[in-house]
This record gives sequence, structure tokens and C-alpha cells, in this order.
Amino acid sequence: MNDLQPTEPIRLPDVLPVLGLKDVVIFPYIIFPLSIRREKSAQAVDRALADNRMIMLVTQRDGDQAEPGEADFHTFGTAALIMRMLKLPDGRVRILVQGLARARVEHFSRTEPFLQARIHQIDDPADSGPLLEVEALARSVKESLDRIVGLGKNISPEVQVIAANLDNPGRLADLVASNLELRAPEAQAILETLPPAERLAKVHEALTREEELLSMQQRISSQARDEMDRSQREYFLRQQLKSIREELGEDGDDLSAEIAAFRQKARERCLSDEANEELERQLRRLERGHPDSAETMLTRTYLDWLTGLPWSNASEDRLDIEHAREILDRDHFDLEKVKERILEYLAVRKLNPATKGPILCFVGPPGVGKTSLGRSIAGALERQFLRISLGGVRDEAEIRGHRRTYVGALPGRILQGLHQAGTSNPIFMLDEIDKIGADYRGDPSSALLEVLDPEQNSTFRDHYLSVDYDLSSVMFITTANLLQPIQPAFLDRMEIIRIPGYTTEEKIHIARRHLIPKQVSSHGLRPKHISFTPAGVRRVIQDHTKEAGVRGLEREIAKICRKSAVRVAAGESKPTRVTISAVEALLGPARHFSEELLNRDRTGVATGLAWTAVGGDLLFIEVVAVPGKGRLKLTGQLGEVMKESAQAALTHARSWCAAQGLPGEFFTRHDLHIHAPAGSVPKDGASAGITIATAIISVLTDIPVNRRLAMTGEITLRGDILPIGGLKEKVLAAKGAGIRTVLLPKLNQRDLGEIADELKAGVEFRLVEHLDEVLDLALTRDWRPGRTTD
Repeated sequence: MNDLQPTEPIRLPDVLPVLGLKDVVIFPYIIFPLSIRREKSAQAVDRALADNRMIMLVTQRDGDQAEPGEADFHTFGTAALIMRMLKLPDGRVRILVQGLARARVEHFSRTEPFLQARIHQIDDPADSGPLLEVEALARSVKESLDRIVGLGKNISPEVQVIAANLDNPGRLADLVASNLELRAPEAQAILETLPPAERLAKVHEALTREEELLSMQQRISSQARDEMDRSQREYFLRQQLKSIREELGEDGDDLSAEIAAFRQKARERCLSDEANEELERQLRRLERGHPDSAETMLTRTYLDWLTGLPWSNASEDRLDIEHAREILDRDHFDLEKVKERILEYLAVRKLNPATKGPILCFVGPPGVGKTSLGRSIAGALERQFLRISLGGVRDEAEIRGHRRTYVGALPGRILQGLHQAGTSNPIFMLDEIDKIGADYRGDPSSALLEVLDPEQNSTFRDHYLSVDYDLSSVMFITTANLLQPIQPAFLDRMEIIRIPGYTTEEKIHIARRHLIPKQVSSHGLRPKHISFTPAGVRRVIQDHTKEAGVRGLEREIAKICRKSAVRVAAGESKPTRVTISAVEALLGPARHFSEELLNRDRTGVATGLAWTAVGGDLLFIEVVAVPGKGRLKLTGQLGEVMKESAQAALTHARSWCAAQGLPGEFFTRHDLHIHAPAGSVPKDGASAGITIATAIISVLTDIPVNRRLAMTGEITLRGDILPIGGLKEKVLAAKGAGIRTVLLPKLNQRDLGEIADELKAGVEFRLVEHLDEVLDLALTRDWRPGRTTD
């Protein structure tokens, strides 16, 4: 508290807004910061700033009263000038005031929306006492002030200098009283004492008492310091801190209640021993800190996160296998392998409740129901469901959190999700893990290794929390479109469950059971307004979608429903019936033509089968020989593996020519250009090897390739054919394109047995081991003397 010298006599207005003070008394010429919390007080400050910046400061008789009335204030107070005002983010207002003069409230002229009173200014009366006695008293006060500073009283050197140079006894009394941290009733009594000599005498008494207390405290501290153990010392310091807060007018009760609330939440959450130790350490820091400091706010935020996590709050699983089967069958069509795996987990959990949750990875093209399957699993187990998308995540801190030294630090998304769920055993879906990135900020995949390892995730440590958290009861489910981008160590921790694309018949069932009712309802329609025939749905699938899942199909159904909604809203009573003939009128001309490039057999063009992130597709390989020097040119945005497969196919074609007695100078006089159409689409993989080799030999022998035949398989330099993946998706693409015969590696025979008979109907599958068998079936004419092709 500083004292400013007046430059000229101060005259106060007759009426001023009134600001009630709690447990503090302001003296004239003293600068003091105040914190405004009550709305009525804030409005009084606003009125003072709008007028002349002057305000009447009066102290409450009872500091514990939240909403005091007129009779609850002392009539004697100090008129002050508001020097500065600061509005804090939490809504509180801080002001810096300077006392101007004593004043008495004559009466309150206004009580709403703020207090306003008519006041009477009171000037210091001339001192009529003996001058020597007053001077001696002033000297004693100054000496006592120096002594209590020496005993440890915290008074600023600036105040000491001002007091040493003050000759006015009234001003000296006010300055010293304002820095003694007196209780409100004692300070109010000094404020109401008008004669300067009497006022100075009261201050001298307070100084003498403070000096005795400090001396006694110093003696007690000196005697007990060596004997005091840790708990006694903490109690002593805490009591001192409480007394200091009371003298400063800070609300220590609120802080105590807040600390008690944190401890209560910790008991309810059953924190681990390590977390409890960290909790107590942070609570001690909170007690010692200033309530408005930035560090205190950070500590509060940390304690909120620490006590808000569901340490032991777990939901009870419903281990009813028949109920789970019913939920899964209701929400999803087919997907028998996935449903079987979930039911197996329920059975094991029912027999052994202590078993750890599996880490499942659903791999399949977009739109096949990977994410919605996770929701169904949560519904079957009656657990909370959480989902975070990891696509494009490049910062390790997204998983492990930021250290608290950073501004705006927060826990990682794993703990944020658990905090949101409120239980320690939710179904936690990590979506799009194959699209995680990595840069200079770290590799999120490496951070997830600990999360997805059942042997390690019981001691998961978030950088922000800095204590171990048990994730072993969480059931993690990940989803991906492809496995290739996922690092091997990450992949090794998960159980892979492939979810293939749907056949046309499966899509029809899904549309009629799920998609159509959902879209009809969401567009405000009723079954009487619109109906879909199975043939109409089939036409939508074949002509307007080309996907492994059903997301595009749902968009087309939504488009039809919107057109029907327009008719219903316009008052048309005729219902919309989606038949084969109506599809073109509703959705326009067909956008996909599966057989557009298969109109005739061609030399140098072979049909392959590809497996991409969006399902199966046809892959046409074109080979042209032009005069040159034996160079090989590859175009069509081919990946490194596919380029190497083309090199292997060319090498085998050279050896094949030598074995058949064909002239070898063809390769030295011609360049070969191998192209895969749809050049804007990246292509990779080794399964196009036999397709490339067949197209090259077709050019060499000038024999066309059967357009109704598609093939897939990896080729070796010896011409052997190795197995491939994504068989179901490739068969789906072949059947949708009207392919009649599919050549597969013989080593894939076991995979062929897992494909539904409905999908294999109408397609002939030929299993081959060597390229010669492929040529016998694929080329339209005999390529060896004395033989006839099938």
C-alpha cells in the first residue's frame, strides 16, 4: 500500500456511488487494489467511471454476509478515486483505488441497481494537543515501525521512506495503520478517530502489540524449529498462510472447499497410489500459490483432468450371447466372421472375467460398415462407444499429450476420450489407422504401440498426466482400408479381420433392410409416399454406383428420396415407385458401363483384376511394340512393385521366345510400351504379373487375348504363378463386368472355397500353376504347332 502526497485540497461531490468492502478498510491517500465480484458492486464502479471516477468505500459490519443491506455498512468510510480497472477472463473486475478523504454516509439515496449515497466530507481537525507530546509520539511510531520491519514484518522500503519523512501526525497514523494488516473492526476504529494525536496513539498501541507478537513468534520459531517434524511444520505454515489470506481479504474458505472437493473426487474415482501422491503434491502447490496467478490456473486445470478421469469407474458388461447375436444381426447383414469373433470374445469373457480385451483391426474398403460395426459391438456389450479419426494425424502429442511446460497443454486424445466417456472400459475405435502420418514432431504409430499392446497398456503414461493409467480394460478396435501402409510392429499387435466388399445381392438386402428405411425417415417421408422394387434397386447399384461398400448407394437413395419429397411437398398425391424404368428419370443416364472396354478381342490387351482401397476393379494392360533398341517404357502411374513385376514378365517373355524357337532379334529391334489406363489412379502390386506377361506374348505372337477372360497372379522369372490377396473383391469386379472365366493361382484354391456359391455362379474359375497354362486359356488361337486352344 503506497501513500501519495496531495497536490491541492480535495472537494468531494455530495452524492457518490457506494462500493461495499469485505474485511478491509481503505485510508485516505492510500493506493490499494480491490477485486470486484458482486454485480451490484460492478455497476457502482461502472457509474463512477462514467462520472468523475470517484466512489465511496465503506466496510461491511459482517464480512460473511453475501448480500448486505443499507444497515449492514459502517457509515464512516473513505471517498476514493479509481485509478485503473482490469476485467479478467472469469468475469471478475480488478480496480486500483486511491483514498482521497474521510467521509460519512448521510443516507442512501439509491439501492438499485447499485448503492448510491449522499455523503459529507470530513477534514482532519487542527491538532490542539501539546506539540512536543505529538512529536514524541510520532517519533515513537516511526521507531516501532523500523523495529517490526527488523523482526520480519513485510513492509516495503518505499513506505518506510515515506513514513520517515512525514510530519503530519494524521497522515502518519493513516499510512502506518494501512500497512499493519489490522482486522477490519480495529482498522475501522482508527479510521473513525478524527483527532490526529488520538489516532496516532491508537496506531502506536497496535504497533506495540504487533512488535510483541513478532518477538514472541520469533522466539517460538527459534525454539521449535529443530523439534518440529514435517507434518507439524506444514500445519504451522498452512495456518500462517490462512492468516495472511484473511488479512489480505482473500477468500481462504473457497480455496479450502476447492481442495476438499478435489480430494473427495479422488476418493470417489479410486486413484492409483502414484496418482494420489501427485494429487497431494499439486494440492500443496495450489495452497501456496496466489489465487490469480497463471501457475495456479494451470494447477487447477491439471487437477480437474487428474480427478476427472474414470480410474475405476467401469460399466458392467452384458455377457448375453443371444442378445449380442440379435444386436449384430439386426444392425449388419452378413459379416459372419466378424460376428463370430465378437461372440467368441463374449463367451471367453463370461467364463473368465479377468481376460483382457482383444485389439481388433477391421480391414476393408470404404462403406462396408467398419465404424458402424464398432457401435453395434458397444450396444451388444452395453458399453460406451468412442471414436477418434487418426487420418492425417502427424503429431505424437495427439496420442500421448503435451508436457505441462507448454502453453495450452492438454492430455492426448486417448485420455480425452476416456474423460468424455466417463468409464474405464469403453469400446474405443481408432479410425483410419492406415492414414497416420509422421514428421519432425514424431510418429503417432510408434506412440500407439504401447496403447495397443495388452502387455504394456496397463501402465500407459500420458505426457500431460505424468502418471501411469491402466488401459487394459478398454476394448480397442481399429479400422483401415489397406494393411500395406501400417508399420509391421504396429500390425503385429492387432488381430486382423477382413471385411470384404458386398455383392449386388447383398447390397440389395442391405438397401431394403437398412438404407431405404433410414433415408425415407430422415427425409420426412412415409412408406406410402415412396417404394423401391428389387429390380429398381439393382439398376441403381449397377448403373449409378461402382464401389465395394454401400455409401454411394445410400447417396443415390437419398437423391431419389429428395425428389420424392419435392413432389410430396408440392401436394402431389401419386406415390413414387422406383422401378427399372423410373431410375433413369430420377437419377439421369447411367454413369458406369462395366463392359465398355470389352467390346472385342484385341492383340496386346489383357484383362487383369486389381484390389484397391475401394474394392476390386478391372485392370487393363496394354502393350505396344514400336521400332527401337529394346527399351521398356512403363506408364499409367505404376508403383515400384508393379514396375518390378513388369520387368520380371518381360524377362520371362524373352526366355519363352527362346524356348519356342522364335527369333530373339525382335527384342533388340523394338521398344515395348506397357500402359495401364486410368493414368491418374496410382497402381501397385505384383498380382498383375501374369496379365503383363500375357499381353507381351500376345504382341509377340500377334494373337488376340480373350476379352471375356480375366486373370490375376504374380509371375516369377521361371513362369511360375504365385498366390495373391483380395480374392473376393476381385471376383466381385469380374462378375460385375461380365467376365465369364477367371484365371487364379492354384495356390489360392483354399481361398476360393470361402467365397459364397452365389458369387461364383455364372463364372468359371480355372486354377493355373505356370504361364503356359495361362496362354493356353487366354489366347484366342493356337500358339504352339499341332495344338488347339480350349
